Amino acid sequence: MSIAGSTSRAPVECFQGKAARLTTRYVWATIAVIAVAAAILLSMGRVPICKCGYVKLWHGVVASSENSQHISDWYTFSHIIHGFGFYGLLWLVGGRRAIPWPVGVRLLLATVIEAGWEILENTPLIINRYREQTIALDYYGDSVLNSVCDISAMVLGFVAAWRLPIFVIIALTVVMEVGVAWWIRDNLTLNILQLLYPTDAVLRWQRG
Repeated sequence: MSIAGSTSRAPVECFQGKAARLTTRYVWATIAVIAVAAAILLSMGRVPICKCGYVKLWHGVVASSENSQHISDWYTFSHIIHGFGFYGLLWLVGGRRAIPWPVGVRLLLATVIEAGWEILENTPLIINRYREQTIALDYYGDSVLNSVCDISAMVLGFVAAWRLPIFVIIALTVVMEVGVAWWIRDNLTLNILQLLYPTDAVLRWQRG
C-alpha cells in the first residue's frame, strides 16, 4: 500500500467514523424541531393536554375521547415503527454513500418528516378521514402533548434501529403489529390501508 493511497483514504475513513456517531448538535436540532412542531400545533388551536384536565402515562381505550390525548396509547407502537422505517429508508438513501450522511442528519430528517405528519394529521382533512374510514369515531385530533410524545416515540424507534441488529427490529415490528391488531383490531398497516384505500370489510371487522 502506498503512502499516497493511505493518505487519500484517511479523510473519508475519518468522516465515516464521525457519521456513525450521534453528536450533541444534532440532538439539540432534533429537540428544536419537536419544539417548533409543538408551537405550530398550538397555533393551529390544538389543546396542550387532554380536555379532561389531567395527564396519564398510558390510555388504552381506543373508542374514547381521551385517545391520542395522553403520553402514550396503542398508537405509540406505530410511531416507534415509523422510526424503524425512517432509519431503514434514510440508510438506503444516505447511509450507503461513499461519504455517508451522519446518523444525526438522518435522525433530523426523520424528525422533520414525522413532525410534518403530526401537523398534517391534525388538520380537518385528515381528522375527518380518520373518523370516516377508521375505527376512530371519537377522534378529534391529538393533544400537543400526545403529538410531542408521538414524535419522541419515532425518535426512540430510530435510535433503536440504529443500535440493534436488524433481526431484532424485524421481530419487534412483527410483535407490535400483530399484538396491537389482536388487542384493538388496528395497527400501522391497517391504518395506512384504511387511509389510502378504505375497505368496508376491514372497517366492519374493526368495528366488531
